[in-house]
Amino acid sequence: MTDPTTADVGETAETSDQAAERSARPVALKNEADLEAFVADHDRALVEFYTAGCSMCDAMVPVLGGVARATDVAIATINPRDDPPLIERFDVRSVPLLVLFADGDPVARRADGFVPAEEVIGWLESETEQ
Repeated sequence: MTDPTTADVGETAETSDQAAERSARPVALKNEADLEAFVADHDRALVEFYTAGCSMCDAMVPVLGGVARATDVAIATINPRDDPPLIERFDVRSVPLLVLFADGDPVARRADGFVPAEEVIGWLESETEQ
């Protein structure tokens, strides 16, 4: 007979692991209101501006997941074509565009195409030191 306490502990651990995995994934934002709420809720946030069909943007998805697991920076993605005023507001000229927010304000940005996780982490650390 299975000990119900053991089963509960196993299920709780699995649920915690699943929750940790979800938190290590970038949050998909839909519009400017979502973006404002996301950056307001976090001391530091990294937002990738992307477009559908952009192969470099798609390649950044696992990179951003790795960055989320390796840092305490909240990470999200948003397609500015879904809310066109974002294009002008953040001067989106190419994608993927990474914008770092501190205390709700954009403080750094880079639009270098595909960037490996180690480089993004190094960039985040250098921007934090300034």
